[in-house]
Amino acid sequence: MQTNFKKNQLLDPEINTSEQILRKCVHCGMCNATCPTYQILGDELSGPRGRIYLIKDMLENNKPATEKITKHIDQCLSCYACLTTCPAGVDYLHLIDHGRNHVERTYKRPFFQRTLRNILAIILPNPNLFKLVGFITNIFRPLMFLAPKKIKDMVKFMPKTFPSSKLPNNSVFKPKSKVVSKVALLTGCVQKAISPEINDSSINILTRHGIEVHILKDIRCCGSLTHHMGKEESAHKLIEFNILKWHELYEKENLDAILVNTSGCGTTLKDYGFIFRNHPDSKFRKKARMISKLCKDITEYLDQSIKLNFIETSNKKKYRVAYHSACSMQHGQKVHEQPINLLNKTGNHIYEIPDGHICCGSAGTYNLMQSEIAEELLNRKVNNIKKINPDIIATGNVGCIKQISMGTSIPILHTVELLDWYTGGKKPESIKV
Repeated sequence: MQTNFKKNQLLDPEINTSEQILRKCVHCGMCNATCPTYQILGDELSGPRGRIYLIKDMLENNKPATEKITKHIDQCLSCYACLTTCPAGVDYLHLIDHGRNHVERTYKRPFFQRTLRNILAIILPNPNLFKLVGFITNIFRPLMFLAPKKIKDMVKFMPKTFPSSKLPNNSVFKPKSKVVSKVALLTGCVQKAISPEINDSSINILTRHGIEVHILKDIRCCGSLTHHMGKEESAHKLIEFNILKWHELYEKENLDAILVNTSGCGTTLKDYGFIFRNHPDSKFRKKARMISKLCKDITEYLDQSIKLNFIETSNKKKYRVAYHSACSMQHGQKVHEQPINLLNKTGNHIYEIPDGHICCGSAGTYNLMQSEIAEELLNRKVNNIKKINPDIIATGNVGCIKQISMGTSIPILHTVELLDWYTGGKKPESIKV
């Protein structure tokens, strides 16, 4: 793609990076073939190629975002299916991030939309505040028929109860056997509030195999949520804090990895080095790169670094398991085969979902802010799952678990919950047969 940035514009490192990304695009349109929003809306501007043109026009001409541009940018799920599809290697991930930042800097959203986004950016990264809002929501749930449709759509995702972890609130979990490795575990924001069993299973399977697990209590949100909202300043504050804390722990304990069981967070952690590539402090840039290098999805780590001791399954029922490959894993992190490899070792029948490269509609806050598109994607995902007729659905992201569970009664678990069970842990409560 030909670009016409002025020399003084290219002195801005962010503009310079985006210009290099834009020049790789050859207009082929293959990205649209796998773009969920283009498939649903059929609008060129609601596909990656169209959004690339909109971002190019804004940046080249230093134009503020308009209502129309903002709508099309907001409709992007950041599922990154286009990354996997693009034959030219266009780095859409970082271009759309730049586009969102530009929108946030130059466009004043309508009051209701602006307020809603700000509230979500405060509540979702704070588990205690999220629980408090949940309890308040339950009180007023009978009156929700009076609320605007947007609020009603959001409230249906709020849990009615909040389960508790079965493990003590430790900072360090030591294995009973010899320590063979040390890792830090990111426990997530919303995840620890609505699905603590995912972290419990993660800790159990790791310690069972000789891994010492460290959990930093003062680690904040990974920054993913506000980062993808274009709230650059608030996201960077969170990320900078986390980098310093994790790096301090890394040096003190000689960590082998920082493990993530929330794949949306993992994609952002692995990008810390890029996000702070232009930080004025070279030592901090090095720390950011190190944290990104240490970050691994938990299934990526279990597949590559640990020989799991699977228990005898000959007397167990063989389940039909549909594996939903979260977009942030298969497209964002390029982690797809590893969880499938591990699940196959359980002795069950593992099936990939037809059109599994297409998003389920969760995408962070997307199902809250773009509920109509998200619901259509959910319906398509559930219909494809039904073609397999599974007993269980497994996936690696709590957002996908919550989204897909809104459309089916089939038990849906985090992959690590199944792996924990088949390496000596307890049977997940949601599996009744």
